[in-house]
Amino acid sequence: MSWRVTLKNVWQVHSTGYIIRFVLIMTTLVALILAFLSTGLKDIHQKNEAIYNKKAILGAIAKEAGMDMSTISDDDVLNIFNTNIKQLVVDAKGQEVSMEDVEALGYIGGKAENVDMAKEIKKPESDRVFPVYIYDNNGDKTYILTVRGKGLWDEIWGNVAIEDDLNTIVGVAFDHKGETPGLGAEIKDNPEFYTQFAGKKIFTESGEYVSVDVVKGGAKDIVHEVDGISGATITADGVADMMYSGLNLYRPYLETVKK
Repeated sequence: MSWRVTLKNVWQVHSTGYIIRFVLIMTTLVALILAFLSTGLKDIHQKNEAIYNKKAILGAIAKEAGMDMSTISDDDVLNIFNTNIKQLVVDAKGQEVSMEDVEALGYIGGKAENVDMAKEIKKPESDRVFPVYIYDNNGDKTYILTVRGKGLWDEIWGNVAIEDDLNTIVGVAFDHKGETPGLGAEIKDNPEFYTQFAGKKIFTESGEYVSVDVVKGGAKDIVHEVDGISGATITADGVADMMYSGLNLYRPYLETVKK
């Protein structure tokens, strides 16, 4: 006789009420176990997510600071943030927002790293707040600004590091939610794409804001353009739009720094 018990056998041996009670008990046990694991691992998940976000921010200055983001330890990331990074949050007018007011917006901790740009981008521009990270390397300051936009399939985002001339890009680090591997995902995976932004300028010599464009078929303006990604025109256009609109939101803050 086979040791296997089919659902038909169970139905024949036990009453409908027994089977329903059994299913409810098992469902409750599984739910309790999952809830326990979720609660028990919550702190670990939050810590890992915070470190991941910090690495993404530092990725924009990795080359300038001599960091290898593929090997840098979590402790080093936290140490750099604690010793070399100043965080602040600014409003649409470029004014710094207090930690208390940032917390009042629902961001526990009130720091720039707590600001959810996916949430902010859904608000009217005048109501948004923006994170700013200032990297201090022996007195030389680099401003890291966070931008967010739309790719082919879903959201894209990035961090843009700008020299203390508030014009020259030091580096960028992009990421995405669902772009196609080998195509749109190249904004994150292909150094040949994102390293092009280093040295580009977001203002013309006359002071006009132009940002940096991503050009299909090859950049012609070596100061304000980079080459696009073959086969990923929509994602590349999304990066260009994100750079233009995202950095433009920081212009009031940059003007206050210039003063």
